[in-house]
Amino acid sequence: MTRRVPVATLSDVPEGTMHMVQVDGTDILLVHLDGQVRALQGICSHEYFELDKGFLTGDSVTCALHLSRFDVATGDALDPPAELPLVTWPVTLLDGSIVVELPDGPIEVNE
Repeated sequence: MTRRVPVATLSDVPEGTMHMVQVDGTDILLVHLDGQVRALQGICSHEYFELDKGFLTGDSVTCALHLSRFDVATGDALDPPAELPLVTWPVTLLDGSIVVELPDGPIEVNE
């Protein structure tokens, strides 16, 4: 089962930017690229560090702590030291709101 959670407005995440939100204490990174908003786990899977403090370059997010890079579309780890991908969730836009589809219950992330 899933739930649809409004987390931000489209104006909160202009094209080419990232924005961190929290749902049930879990950091979720919103990335707006090429007209699409994506939702990824907001904490690096290698070592606890907020990814919104990192860099958005092309279609990847780079963690500022150890420079691990992740694919925005898939969450895949592209560069070490990270090996585990970031968890991603489906996003829909509804009347200017960004809605993330999350599991019922705890929101699991890769650590």
